[in-house]
Amino acid sequence: MVTEEMNNTLKILIAVHKSYDVLRDDFYLPIHAGAAGRADLGYQSDAQGESISEKNGLYCELTALYWAWKNLRADAVGLVHYRRYFGMPGRCLPWIAPKARIASGEELLSQLEKTPVILPKKRDYFIETRENQYVRAHGRAGLDVLREVLGRRAPEYLPAFERSMQRTAGHCFNMFVMRRDLCDAYCAWLFGILFEVECVMRETMPGQITPRLFGFISERMIDCWVETNGLAYSELPVVSMEKTDWPKKIAAFLKRKFGRGEQK
Repeated sequence: MVTEEMNNTLKILIAVHKSYDVLRDDFYLPIHAGAAGRADLGYQSDAQGESISEKNGLYCELTALYWAWKNLRADAVGLVHYRRYFGMPGRCLPWIAPKARIASGEELLSQLEKTPVILPKKRDYFIETRENQYVRAHGRAGLDVLREVLGRRAPEYLPAFERSMQRTAGHCFNMFVMRRDLCDAYCAWLFGILFEVECVMRETMPGQITPRLFGFISERMIDCWVETNGLAYSELPVVSMEKTDWPKKIAAFLKRKFGRGEQK
């Protein structure tokens, strides 16, 4: 089994799939998500120890999270991306360089003393619910199977899930920092549900399994888990390491919203 020594109380995974100028800090751990069968990037591999690295094409950054759940020793665990980090509110200003806005490990530890969970600031779609946005972007099949599996396996989460899907805003990007016991509980719940959703879809609708599907589905699950378990959380802004092409992004959103009917 691959382990990290418990020389830090917090490890924040930076999910990476290509060489990139990632943050270097004792608290941050760049990890090659989907490393199985690919060239070594010089980062921690998610294919060592107990892993699902080969599922990266469907699970995205969650293969890095699974590796940490099964192999990493730390008192608290976080997950960010090579292009997205947690920032500190007072530093997230336009004239400050992106890297200088990123929350340090010490700052995140201090925040964890206030709440056991840290989430990214909610993303608001304003003109449509989270369910409508998901269906227009990814189709309905995966969401319907998720509802069916939740109803059978964890029905206590359905009310919060339905409420979250009817809101316009929610926590996205599969980013979080959590106390280790909560991270373990979340991973056991999350992967148990997702693996069953995948199994059902492979048996009944394999043609509806599209790239990154379970990564997209999982983004809609953390809110109902936090809410159902009554967990206190704080929000931090998201720092983007690359400029957003807003005209292109808005055009793609409007095309999905108005350019075609609901996917089946």
